[in-house]
Amino acid sequence: MWLALAFLSATLLGFYDVFKKQSLKENAVIPVLLLNTLFSSLIFLPFIIMSAQGQISQDSLFFCESYGWEGHKYILLKSCIVLASWLLAYFGLKHLPLTIVGPINATRPVMVLVGAMVIFAERLNLWQWLGVLIALLGIEMLKKTSKKEGINWWHDKWIYFVILANVLGAMSGLYDKYLMASPENGGVGMNKMAVQSWYNIYQFFMMAAMLILLWWPTHKKTTPFHWHWSIPLISIFLSMADFVYFYALGLDGAMISVVSMIRRGSVIVSFLCGAMLFKEKNLKAKVFDLLLVLLSMILLYIGSR
Repeated sequence: MWLALAFLSATLLGFYDVFKKQSLKENAVIPVLLLNTLFSSLIFLPFIIMSAQGQISQDSLFFCESYGWEGHKYILLKSCIVLASWLLAYFGLKHLPLTIVGPINATRPVMVLVGAMVIFAERLNLWQWLGVLIALLGIEMLKKTSKKEGINWWHDKWIYFVILANVLGAMSGLYDKYLMASPENGGVGMNKMAVQSWYNIYQFFMMAAMLILLWWPTHKKTTPFHWHWSIPLISIFLSMADFVYFYALGLDGAMISVVSMIRRGSVIVSFLCGAMLFKEKNLKAKVFDLLLVLLSMILLYIGSR
């Protein structure tokens, strides 16, 4: 069950990347990210209110448990990690092709894998290891292909932005496993809806402060902001992808290393949309590399059945 949910989350995440790329086209990053956190907060706010008023039962998937500071301090830390990752990722995506950012994002499960092996003592079988190795090969080939577009991975600051965003994203993934795991399994055992709902709300207030203090004083000298229909779709698809992701992690037997790797299968959706919608270059050279990433997802699935 958790494997199927991981694949569903990957598909939703792929469309999230597409709408994010569309929204950032010749647009100011900070207002777009602020609106993302606002719409995400509005999506989950009713669940917080209805849960507090007893209109949603504790047995429901949508029940949002109430916590004091002892619980919210964990959520606040997650908000800081995720927001830092998003800021870096948004700036990187704005200046790089989607068909390059996607493969870089595909390195995140490898970082999560190392962390999961060290922290949670997770172990992969032969099929899963083959999947990881083939994914790494595909990423390496895509890295070489990107040079044809004049992008040198080690001399482009936006590449570093995306890489650092993925390091922070990997940290967030490992932290999610810690938050969702029961105390008997070494975790905090927090309610999934509470984490997803409140971390968006905290991020909104942090982004509002950032917009007022950093962006607004200089907004006339920087890239202007303009509304686009794709902006609210960022929040909708991310919220759905994260809800499915958190639910998958809460199921018995769920492995964060495998879930994270499958979620990176979102690169397939973003790649296809990058080709059809954004008319990006060197697609033929990238198709074989993308097939390797797809093969790695299949091997992980076989190894986890």
